[in-house]
Amino acid sequence: MTGLNVLVAVTAFLVILGIAELAVHRRRLAKIRYRIHVNGTRGKSSVTRLIAAGLREGGITTCAKTTGSTARMIMPDGRELPIYRPGGPNIIEQKRIVAVAAAYEAEALVIECMALQPLLQSLSELKLIRATHGIITNARPDHLEIMGPGERDVARAMAGMTPVGGKLYTAEVNQLEVLKIATKDRNCELCVVEPLTDDEALSRFPYTEHGDNVALALRVCADLGVEREVALAGMVAAQPDPGAMTERQVDFFGRKITFVNGFAANDPVSTKHIWTMASERYGDLHRRVAVFNCRADRPDRSVLLGKAFASWAPADHVVLMGSGTDLFARAATSAGLDPAKLVFAEELPVEQVFERIVALVDDSALVMGMGNIGEGGLRLASYFRNRAVPERN
Repeated sequence: MTGLNVLVAVTAFLVILGIAELAVHRRRLAKIRYRIHVNGTRGKSSVTRLIAAGLREGGITTCAKTTGSTARMIMPDGRELPIYRPGGPNIIEQKRIVAVAAAYEAEALVIECMALQPLLQSLSELKLIRATHGIITNARPDHLEIMGPGERDVARAMAGMTPVGGKLYTAEVNQLEVLKIATKDRNCELCVVEPLTDDEALSRFPYTEHGDNVALALRVCADLGVEREVALAGMVAAQPDPGAMTERQVDFFGRKITFVNGFAANDPVSTKHIWTMASERYGDLHRRVAVFNCRADRPDRSVLLGKAFASWAPADHVVLMGSGTDLFARAATSAGLDPAKLVFAEELPVEQVFERIVALVDDSALVMGMGNIGEGGLRLASYFRNRAVPERN
């Protein structure tokens, strides 16, 4: 057999193998009645968890997968299993998740979109998930180096995962025209959801959950036949995402610190919202300390946040941790932030970052983490949590 014949034979074998693998994957997808694909700039992981919890409470066998702060597979009984990635994140891992869900005979799979490249977002939907229900929580300026250069480009990239012939839910306001075009092109029904304003319902969560996330989850659960109160009960009882916005009270040798974990918010719009909300809620505290966890591999994010923060409610101190903090510092001071407020804690272990923060507090302070949950953000949040005053029931 000549070399050419061998090449042709191997190519034919690989093509046949690929076709067979695709057929197996399609059969697995067909076994899952509801395939819910969740995308968006902010809130993807939270919405994924909320929907899965609501459906489970409603008696629908549900598997879920998040890719946010820490990747997790959530089983039908609510157990969470870590997802091991020896070779790093890859969208092909979604096929393994589908296989597990099919093996558990799940009626529903709620799966977070893990692609950033616009083409991969579309391929993830059209080839890997083939959703019956899609969700784009919002489209805000983040990952602009991949999906940009502008906010509208981000919306176009995310619109690539619009399900064909299904339903697309969103709480997005500014880029609705982009989503309308995408849903029309794919014969998909667009469902625009208003944020939940029921304070009584939101106050039931043991952490700070955003009204638009809960509203999206309740709407999807309702469309799948789960009553509002049943779904809400499941959501309130569910394990929150590790990056969920939580508040901890720390009494460190007489220094009263309220720590707010906002590390998972890393676009200017979301971050400004939670910083303003926390500043107003804890306006009686003597000092405000903003902690930004920077990443050298997210330079655009550091620059955008630095420029924006200079015009927000002022902080007494701005602690910069992580890597590439000079980008944030230059952007912020160029936009008018007083350089004397900057406290550099680049590449320091969380114990030393904590000590630097505490040294800035006289008797009471609001300390809020922002920027990035990874590379130290989650560790610092855990450090504060482990030193918090026990909550009273």
